[in-house]
Amino acid sequence: MSTKGRVLVVDDEPALCRAYRRTLENADYEVVIAHDGEAAITAFRDDGIEAILTDIAMPGMTGVELLRRIRAEDEDVPVVLITGGPTVETAIQAMDHGALKYLVKPVDSTELVAVVERAVHLSKLAAVKRQALAVLGDVNARLGDRAKVEAAFDRALIELFMVYQPIVSFSGRTVYGYEALVRSREQELPHPGALFEAAEQLNRVDDLGHKIRSIAPAPAESLPGMLFLNLHPKDLSDERLYAEDSAICKMAEHVVLEITERASLDGVPNARSQIARLRSLGFRVAVDDLGAGYAGLTSFAMLEPDVAKLDMAIVRDVDTLPTKQKLVHSMADLCRDMGIALVAEGVETESELRCLVDLGCDLFQGYYFGRPAETPGDVNWPDW
Repeated sequence: MSTKGRVLVVDDEPALCRAYRRTLENADYEVVIAHDGEAAITAFRDDGIEAILTDIAMPGMTGVELLRRIRAEDEDVPVVLITGGPTVETAIQAMDHGALKYLVKPVDSTELVAVVERAVHLSKLAAVKRQALAVLGDVNARLGDRAKVEAAFDRALIELFMVYQPIVSFSGRTVYGYEALVRSREQELPHPGALFEAAEQLNRVDDLGHKIRSIAPAPAESLPGMLFLNLHPKDLSDERLYAEDSAICKMAEHVVLEITERASLDGVPNARSQIARLRSLGFRVAVDDLGAGYAGLTSFAMLEPDVAKLDMAIVRDVDTLPTKQKLVHSMADLCRDMGIALVAEGVETESELRCLVDLGCDLFQGYYFGRPAETPGDVNWPDW
């Protein structure tokens, strides 16, 4: 019999295990029970566990230690910790080791099902992302001589400008927003990838991000819809990002900050609280390059994105490649279930568009609808 997912429940109290099992089975989940940490690890190593729900205070091995052991074997599987005696220390440990949620007993059955549903969705998404990485591969090029690169980077900052590309709702034939894309007239760094690669190599990502945020808002004020703006994870540590008198913060309610999957949030101090600060200012958050970045779930779960942008490498030739069609369909279904708007990037042909519509996509970005421009023109709409 098909179920929504396979969940491992770990608690040394049989009565609680029975209660959790009953609640989750009524919600159509398959439940595996373990009464201690070692039994849980053995059960986890069996195929098919998509989420783990564990008590913290258990004899022999605590839930936090179990989480640590699980993370040593699998960085992706969502783990939810439950405790009857919450402390700041255990909460911090839970977050440090990538727990998805920290629940306090007694746990309401509705909340329990909702948390498990999110955990299983994230687990399925991680599996699809691993498939995507297997299909697309991982390419990363490094730049050479540092002095030469630094001189080129300084020139590039001076020559920086923005272009804007439409993001459209196909069903409504409306403009959903515009993505601001950085460009520079510096020939040594001829495209954005080279520019950001140089910024990382020189440890000057914050300088580049600040310059982009200072020049992107003004032209966008006359454009309809939301402004999508790329944010490097390292920008989260730049206090200038949160300055309420800055141009970007003044229009925060109309801005979606895109954080790429190609760079991990794991090394960003207090990333979770910094994301919360951005939301409190009015910003929305998007995951960029979905399917072509890190396969892990830590960043995705931490961001809780409002929007996910499907990487253009998956979109390219999707109309002719069944493997990519399966990936897109899975991601579209999962994002819809999680209440996340999905944008398919890089749509260039009508055949790709027709295929993506059939696969459940509605928001699109790409040359088919309009090329990036300093002053965007009319959107190209199909006649069907």
